[in-house]
Amino acid sequence: MFYHVKELQYHAKPERPDPIFAKQLQEILGGQFGEISVALQYLFQGWAVRGNGKYKDLLMDTGAEELAHIEMLATMIARLLDGAPVGDLETAAKDPVIGAILGGMNPQHAIVSGLGAMPADSVGNKWTADYIIASGNLLADFRANLNSESQGRLQAVRLYESTNDRGVKDMLSWLIARDTMHQNQWIAAIKELEAKENVVVPSTFPNHLEKREVSYTLFNYSAGNESATGRWANGPSMDGEGQFNFVENPVPYGNKPKLKPAPPYIHDTLPAVIKGQSGKIPPSMY
Repeated sequence: MFYHVKELQYHAKPERPDPIFAKQLQEILGGQFGEISVALQYLFQGWAVRGNGKYKDLLMDTGAEELAHIEMLATMIARLLDGAPVGDLETAAKDPVIGAILGGMNPQHAIVSGLGAMPADSVGNKWTADYIIASGNLLADFRANLNSESQGRLQAVRLYESTNDRGVKDMLSWLIARDTMHQNQWIAAIKELEAKENVVVPSTFPNHLEKREVSYTLFNYSAGNESATGRWANGPSMDGEGQFNFVENPVPYGNKPKLKPAPPYIHDTLPAVIKGQSGKIPPSMY
C-alpha cells in the first residue's frame, strides 16, 4: 500500500521561469537513467524478492523515495514553465529575449502537457519500461542499480553546472546528495552479497559445466597489447578461483562454418548465385 504525503521531500522552486531548462530537466525525470526509471526498477526488484528481509526493505525504501523525486522534478518543471510565452511567433519575435525562449522551448510542454512535466526525456522520447532491470538475482540487480545511480548523478551534476538559478541548484544539490547515498548503499549491498556468493553471477551454475580453460583469459582482439598490463590480465582472478592470463595471438577454436542451402520454399538467393557461377537460372527455379 502506498500513502501520499502532500509535502515535498525537498524544496522545488526556481528563482525565475526558464522553459529551456525545463526541457533539459526532463532528462533526469523521464530519461533512461531518470527518476521514473530508478523508482520502478527498485520497486519491481523489491516485488520480485520471494520473501521478506533487509534487501527487499532496502529496495522498497529507495523505490518509494524515488517516487518522491519524480514529484519534486515534476513540480520544478511546472514552475520553470510558469508564464512561458506560448503566444504567436510574430508577437514573440518583437522581443528578442522572449523569441529566444520560445525558440528553445519544448512545444509539447505547451501543446500536450499544459505547462506540466511529462514522462519523457529532454528531446521528447517517451519513457519506456525497457529502461528498467529486474532479474530476480539481487547481485545482478544491485550492480545495475549502481550503474543507474552513477549515470543519474553524472547527469544531475551536468545540469547543476549548466544553470545559474539558485533554486534549481538547491534542488539538484539535494538530488546529487541522495545519489551519493544510493551509490554507496548499492556498493555496500553488492559487497555483502559478494562475500556470501562470490563475484560471478549467477553463483549457482556449476563450474565444471563451463569451459574452464578460457574462464580467465583475455584475448588480444584489437591492435596493440596495452591491455596486457592491466590487473585483469595478470595474477589471481577476482573470484579467487583461477589465474588471469593474456593471449597475444588468439587462434580460432572452430572451423569455417558451412550452412546447408535453405529449402526452395524459403526463396533465399541460390547458392550458385552467391558463388558467382555463370549461366542463367532456369525458369523453373524462379
